[in-house]
Amino acid sequence: MREAVNRLWPELQWIQDSELRQQVTETWVVALERSPLHPEDLERIPFTLLIPDCPATFMEHKRCVVHIARRSAEAMDEFLGRGLPIDMDTVIAGAILADVGKVLEYEEVDGVAVQSSRGKALRHPFTGVAVAMECGVPDEVCHIIATHAAEGNLVTRTTEAWIVHHADFMSYEPFKTLGK
Repeated sequence: MREAVNRLWPELQWIQDSELRQQVTETWVVALERSPLHPEDLERIPFTLLIPDCPATFMEHKRCVVHIARRSAEAMDEFLGRGLPIDMDTVIAGAILADVGKVLEYEEVDGVAVQSSRGKALRHPFTGVAVAMECGVPDEVCHIIATHAAEGNLVTRTTEAWIVHHADFMSYEPFKTLGK
């Protein structure tokens, strides 16, 4: 499973802290081992069930989020870093893990991805944080998982969490207006 995770996520190598890189990898390994989905499914299932006939796959969306988050953090660090410090490893790890809980939220019925009973009871930020904490992921990264979606509107986000939140919605919201 670890090989599959490394194949899905070449961006893991961007995480400089080897312990954090290992924790992020382990979180994906554990989540996929508990999921009814297989790693290769992530390259064909839609990244959201909220958009009918969503044309982007889970991995297309997720990797896009990681790239947007990293580039945004780099620009913010370049121009605002003196007054607004940003931990790049936290941004990258948080972006890679933001939707890890979705593999526990989906199931396949007749070859179609649908929301599982667990997904109806617990949205992916909750299950994602649970698995990440179990794998020793630091709180500042778990904070990003917890706050990247609408649930985060109820708490104070860190700078790194704001970056991932906006990267996620930048690559989600435009799909809601396609074909309108």
